[in-house]
Parts: sequence; structure tokens; C-alpha cells
Amino acid sequence: MNINTTVLGYPRIGPRRELKQAVERYWAGDLDASALADVAQTLRRETWNDLAGRGLDVLPGNTFSYYDQMLDHIQLFDAVPGRYRSLGLTDLDMYFAMARGRDEVAPLELTKWFDTNYHYLVPELDESTVFRLAGDKPLAELAEASALDVNTRPVLIGPLTFLLLSKPSAEAGASFQPLDLLDQLVEVYAELLAHLADAGAEWVQLDEPAYVADRSQAELDALSSVYRRLSALPNRPKLLVAGYFGDLGPALPLLAATDVDGIAVDLVAAPSVQLTGLPGLASKQLVAGVVDGRNIWRADLGAILTTCATLLGACAELTISTSCSLLHVPYDVEVEAGLDRDVRKRLSFARQKVDEVVLLGRALRDDSGVLVDLASGTAVPGIGESWRRPTDPSRNAAIRARVEGLMPADRQRAPYDERAIAQQEALALPSLATTTIGSFPQTSDVRRARADLRAGRIDQAAYDALMRAEIERVIRLQESIGLDVLVHGEPERNDMVQYFAERLDGFATTDLGWVQSYGTRCVRPPILFGDVSRPEPMTVTWATYAASLTDRPVKGMLTGPVTILAWSFVRDDQPLGDTADQVALALRDEIADLVEAGIAVVQVDEPALRELLPLREAERKAYLDWSVASFRLATGGAPARVQIHTHLCYSEFGAVIAGIDGLDADVTTIEAARSRMEVLADLAAIGFRRGVGPGVYDIHSPRVPSVEELAGLLGDALGSVPADRLWVNPDCGLKTRGYAEAEPALRNLVAAARLARLVHPS
Repeated sequence: MNINTTVLGYPRIGPRRELKQAVERYWAGDLDASALADVAQTLRRETWNDLAGRGLDVLPGNTFSYYDQMLDHIQLFDAVPGRYRSLGLTDLDMYFAMARGRDEVAPLELTKWFDTNYHYLVPELDESTVFRLAGDKPLAELAEASALDVNTRPVLIGPLTFLLLSKPSAEAGASFQPLDLLDQLVEVYAELLAHLADAGAEWVQLDEPAYVADRSQAELDALSSVYRRLSALPNRPKLLVAGYFGDLGPALPLLAATDVDGIAVDLVAAPSVQLTGLPGLASKQLVAGVVDGRNIWRADLGAILTTCATLLGACAELTISTSCSLLHVPYDVEVEAGLDRDVRKRLSFARQKVDEVVLLGRALRDDSGVLVDLASGTAVPGIGESWRRPTDPSRNAAIRARVEGLMPADRQRAPYDERAIAQQEALALPSLATTTIGSFPQTSDVRRARADLRAGRIDQAAYDALMRAEIERVIRLQESIGLDVLVHGEPERNDMVQYFAERLDGFATTDLGWVQSYGTRCVRPPILFGDVSRPEPMTVTWATYAASLTDRPVKGMLTGPVTILAWSFVRDDQPLGDTADQVALALRDEIADLVEAGIAVVQVDEPALRELLPLREAERKAYLDWSVASFRLATGGAPARVQIHTHLCYSEFGAVIAGIDGLDADVTTIEAARSRMEVLADLAAIGFRRGVGPGVYDIHSPRVPSVEELAGLLGDALGSVPADRLWVNPDCGLKTRGYAEAEPALRNLVAAARLARLVHPS
């Protein structure tokens, strides 16, 4: 049997975020389009050369993007909403306008890519949408690779996933659904496939991860119909249909019954999927996703080899691969000199995962030397000291005993009505109270101070003085603007998860472990490798200093246990709920110290609550049980007079609306600006009766919304939430914005709230 190796995708930001820096220079006018294209071409060339040099048999192509792969397809298929066409921009600037907004034109909605921390831009479609092939990006990158003597497999988002992740535009009729456009979109895919075949593409990968979620019978029938149609084309490359992030379920036999040439399955997220004896698979290529594309632990290659051996009789051709694109992991663990040696030898980033895939392919091709190495666990060339994952030395008996001793009362506060009275007496806030989500713009001076401290150019005392000065400036600005509940602005925080990971035992952090979150926004997820504990208070000093500067309430700012897990690479040797409770206990202790220091409002952010929700309905209750319980454990010790806020952002919230209610936060701030308050209908439907702050200002765009625009959104919100429970706030933190945008936007926000109070007095 022919055995090959591949990966389903690869990081694109550059090992040192070269793409981020180039794009942001282009936005600032410091780099022209030609120079930006040169940076992109260099990154693609280096990626292809590296993958080929590491011994990978088949390389993915068309995985590069300036911002987002869904946005690439919107432009490729000419599904650009009219408000962007009317701007009269170049194709590149129109592309970025859809991502970021422009002048008075709002950007496309941004939301999570399945259950990952990557965000995609949501296509807006309606009856007037006419798809056509309007670009040549997949063809251009295929030709570019061919010129380097590199054969690639172009990767496209499948037509069904593209439509299932789209939304009706504001102009769409009430009965319109994006799938209504399936026939004409498939025609465009057919045209593109013919062009790719003529250009020399042997294979094309069509990603259909939408089918690892629950789908209606009509949607399943559409999958079967589309791939029967595409596989019957007279002029096409071989078709590989990829499903990842879970089990394809009933979609798998439907795909196997078509004449597509290959199917990629995620055997990490769905290890028990039955492939042997599946009708139709015996004549196809099976791309076995056996190396984890989403987490960073070194693979147990011996165990994986055993799994792969059972697949040899299930298909005509076996290809060893990652479970999904490696977009979700950093580039290279070998550059992380600062990591503890015992932690580092347990890790595998993108380059190491490619090495693992290649090694498995060699072993399956009966390379006896590799088989001996795998059996003995000795060093393997290209893999490091050993493929065996060392046992975890970081066990804390006291923490484990504390978790085991938890009682239901530890997760329960006083009834909300009692809390609301106590909090109004303590805080005396007006209706339509105004606040922000937490962070303020991080200036170049703030970033320089942090870099100077790391480099030893200033000492801790000098750094602390600079941070106190910045906090005072932010407090004075908020007083001037007229906000009701203030924040300290978080100048001392590099990231809302990493900051806490650096102060909790059981975590490690990287120097260059960057992962794309959206566009040019990159994060360095911490590594949660052991039992979690809090050696000392983490935020009390800064919160109490800020509170000492003003008579207005100042929020203590924490990141919740679910988000800390979601935005970290988490140990996989115990249930996630147990790990979440360990983090929650550390946060519970922090809240107790904040309350003792006089902080009367504490925000515990859970923007990732929706992100970890299982894609299949049958698995969701168990997730919501432990995730909600961990939040309530963190906040359960707060007195009734202390107002607990939480924040959620950029997700489709309908599926977790009961979970949001279950958090029992006194105030929930939530993304709503781009989605025009859609979430409020879901909250109203379940009788949500606590405070809610639907974001009226989209901070992911440089636009400054007018008072009239904000007042309009508040008017929409007041249709679902009474004024005495409605908060007015941006939809996320302001860290990535500049003061030139943030200050006027906040002044307009306060002005809109004051207007609304006149119209809707409590």
C-alpha cells in the first residue's frame, strides 16, 4: 500500500510575526502594497521549503491569508457586500475594509471558528448575491509553488461549510437562508476546480468541518448531492474532503458513498470513529489525522503507530496527517530556550508535529530502524530526546485535597434579588450605568516599560512607578469622560491569560509561541502542565491603588477559569473540569483578597465560554455543568454587597444561553455591536433578569461610532432590557486601540447613555 505524509494546514503569521508587522505597517501607510506582497511571498516560500525539507510528502497550498481564510473566499467568490464596493477602493483595501471597517462603514461580523480561539469574518448573503470567480489566489499560489519546484495541494473551504457559516444580510428576506444559494456556488467551485486541474493541481482539499456538528437531514442530503456532483466533473483534480475538530458522524458514510478520492478524518478529537469496513472507503485515500493539531504535547508515537496499523486494510491508500491545520499551534519549540527543560521535552509545536508525521510515515513504510526506536523510546532523529512523554512531576497534594473536599455550597451566592438591593445601596449607580470592559490602549511608553523591565534596563521599582503614573492618567481620563464604574486600565498586563499564568504555579509561558487569534491579533497561549495554585495575590496592589485615586467604584479585573483553560494549552491527563476547579480556587482566593482590600465590583471575564462548547448537542450538558460550576466556584465566596460582573465576546451565544444564566453573575457584558443586539432576544426568551451590558461599540474596528449610532443601538437594547438593568459599554477591552479612537468613542458612548436616560428614565 502507498503511504504518504501531509498536514492539513500550517501557521501563516511568520515565526516572529513578520506578517502582523508588515500588515500593520501597511495600514499605517509605512509600507506599500508591493512591499507587503513581497513579505507574503517570502513567508510562503520559507514555509514550503521548510515543509519539504522536513520530509513531508504532500504540502498544503492556499493556506496563506493576509487576515482570514473565510474573508479570502468572500473576495474570491465576489460575495462582497455593496457597502464596501461603494467605497471605490483597491481590492486589497476593500479586503481590509471588510475586516476592520472604514470611515462610517462597519466591518463584517467576527466570530469564533468552531470551538477554537481563532476568529473568522462572517459572510453576509441575500437573494441578490451572485457568486462568480472574481480572483485567482488559489491559482496564483499554486503557480508560485510550482515555480519553486514544490507541488502543493490547494486548500479551499468547502461550499457547504462556507454557506453554513454565513448569515443573511440585513437586506435579506425573512425566509432567506444562505443554503438557498448552494447551486450557484457549486457552479463556481466547479469552474475553479477545472482551472486548478488545468494549472497542474493533482489534488484539491475541500474543508467541511461544519459536518462535525449536528446537521439536519436536508443539510446531510446537500452534502451527498454536492460531492456526487463535484466528483462527477469531467475536468477536476482529485478531491480530498476534510472534516476536523470532531466526528463526521452520519456525514462520513455519505461522503464515502460518493466518488471523491479521499477523506480526511480527525482521529484525535474522534478516536473511536469506525473506519474498518466502511463501504466506499476501501477505494479511497484515507488521510488519518493522528497527530494533534490543536494541542502541544509530544505524541505517543508508539500508540499512534498501532492505531495506524489497524487502518491499513480500511482504504486503498493511507496518508498520515495532523488532525487539523497547524494554524492553532506555535511554530517551533526549539527556540524556547527559557522553558524549563522538563517541560520543554514534553512539547511539540508545528515543526515538531511535522517531524512526528514524517516519522510515522517512515515507520509504516517498514523502516526497521525507526520501528526499533519507537519500540524502545530512545532518541529519534528530528524528534528530540525521546518520543515518550515524561510523567508529570507537578502534583500538589494540598490542591488536590481541596478540590476533593468541595461542597455544593461553595458554588452558591445569596439570591440575586437580595444581592441587587445590597449592591445598589453600596454603589448608588444610575440606570444605564456606563463602564468599559477593562483594558485601555497600551501605549508605546507602556510597552517600552515592560520591555525595559524584561531586559534589565529598569528595575522593578522604576517599572512600578511608571505603571502607577499610567493608572492615574487612565483614572483621570475616565472621570473626565464621565464613566460611572471605572477600571485601572491594565497597563501592567501583557495578555489577559498570560498575566495570570505567569503568577500561578503549574503554568509555563513562552517567548515566541505566537498563535493567530484574528487578523493581526496574535497571542502566546500559556502551557498548563501541572496542578494549579496561587502563591500570592496577583491583582490587589494595582486595583487598590486605582481605587485610592477616585470616589467612583473601580472594578477588580480577573480572567475566569474557563477562559484561562480555553486560551492555554492544557494538560490532557485529567478531566478538564478538575483542572478548571483548581484554577477557580486560585481566583476565589484572589476575589477574597480584593474584597478585603475594599474593592466592591469584581469582573471575572469568560469570553471563551462558548468557545469550548462541544460541537455535538449530546456532549454539551456535561461541558456546561463543569464550566458553569467552575465559574460559580470562583465567585461563590463573594458577599452579597460585592457586584460580580462577567464578560463574553464574539461567539454565537444561543447555544450557551442557559449557561450564561447559570453563571449567576450580577452583570453580564456581552458582544453585540456587530450583530445588532441579536443576543438580547435569546436572553429575553429565557427570562434573564440580571444586569446586562450589550456592547454598543465595536472595538475591533478603528471607527469612532457617532452618538446617534450608539443611541440607536441602545434604543434597540431597551426593547429587551429595562433601563435599570441595562449597562452601557464597549463590546471588548480597548487594549488594541489607540487613544485617538478610544477617547472620542467613549465620550460618544457616555453622551448616548445620557440621552437614553432622558427618554427612558428608570
